[in-house]
Amino acid sequence: MERRVVVTGYGVVSPLGNSVQELWGNIKEGKSGIKKITSDKYQNINTQIAGYITDFDAEQYLSKKEVNKYDLFIQYAVAAAQQALNQSNLDMQSVNKERFGVYVGSGIGGINTTLDHHKAFLEKGPKKVSPFMVPMMISNMASGIISIINGFKGPSFSPVSACATGNQAIGEAYLNIKHGYSDGILAGGSEAAIIPVSFAGFSRMRAMSTLNDYPEKASRPFDKERDGFVMSEGAGVLFLEEYEHAKQRGAAILGEIVGYGSTTDAYHITSPDYEGGANAMKMAIDMGNIKPTEVDYINAHGTSTPEGDKSETNGIKSVFGSHAYNLKVSSTKSMTGHLFGAAGGVEAIITLKSIMEDTAPPTINYETPDEECDLDYVPNHAVMTKIDYALSNGFGFGGHNAVLAFKKFRG
Repeated sequence: MERRVVVTGYGVVSPLGNSVQELWGNIKEGKSGIKKITSDKYQNINTQIAGYITDFDAEQYLSKKEVNKYDLFIQYAVAAAQQALNQSNLDMQSVNKERFGVYVGSGIGGINTTLDHHKAFLEKGPKKVSPFMVPMMISNMASGIISIINGFKGPSFSPVSACATGNQAIGEAYLNIKHGYSDGILAGGSEAAIIPVSFAGFSRMRAMSTLNDYPEKASRPFDKERDGFVMSEGAGVLFLEEYEHAKQRGAAILGEIVGYGSTTDAYHITSPDYEGGANAMKMAIDMGNIKPTEVDYINAHGTSTPEGDKSETNGIKSVFGSHAYNLKVSSTKSMTGHLFGAAGGVEAIITLKSIMEDTAPPTINYETPDEECDLDYVPNHAVMTKIDYALSNGFGFGGHNAVLAFKKFRG
């Protein structure tokens, strides 16, 4: 018999707060976490705004020695995972740790470490490259370090699927537990890629917003004047657990995952094809035995790019038909910016909170309607509304699509 999968903990590091309570409070109030970058290193780059984190204290979770050995994306992941475990109240002494795993991915990994050591190599030679460089930079090391810290000896997986990474990690963890291979998995994504060369690359693609003088207004998903995404950093991790296991130990259950869809566009390296995302949404609701009319809310991928937002809107219409106009659809990237590989983890948490509190978060900066994006994007202010089922969409360069279906937990 297939098993139910519930969420018993979550944790976050983000431009809108380094706890779920702080993040969700700011999301409900429609606050932006986007700021102007003050470093002179960005002065010749078209985009000079980001959702960067200034108040993260890694030594709350790691020793000073460990902080010096771990890239920032690993530090963010460890912090979010520890918050999730703490909330779950899992008795680490009594559980069979061979039945617990870690699925935390990163779209870019330790790019800061790679570039810093490359510079040292060029300027001072190979002996100035740290022996810790490789384990600091490789994308699987977030999962590896979290496993080592907690002694989890079950499956470890680190998807790298661009902006679908966090959703794919959670979805694959869901399937692993559902089919009986594990009892619990920490799952999500982490990213720390705000550096000049990343900005230069995306700017050359004309993918990022250039509204530098108004950073809080720059991320404008579904608005007709949108001009690109805003890069952000952070981590979001959920603790997924088999329902009976959670019930037997008296865990507080936050919500339930009931479906997951994973597809590939097979179309273009950067431009989306709406059919791929639509098929992932359909797979997720079919797996959850959900009727399309039962879905109340979609946390959209909604990056604020001209083509991406239009494609996602068309995908939603193709799956839901006339019900698409009854749905609440919002992009919380309007507030957080785009956390790349971490986006799915953070947005899964926001989606769960939306269900728990029957609150659709807003798409802020929505001022000029676009005739090609004509759904209810919850403009500018959160709305209290019944939410029993919700989807969280994640789409990435290369045509990767991953969609999660969540359900209000009712026992």
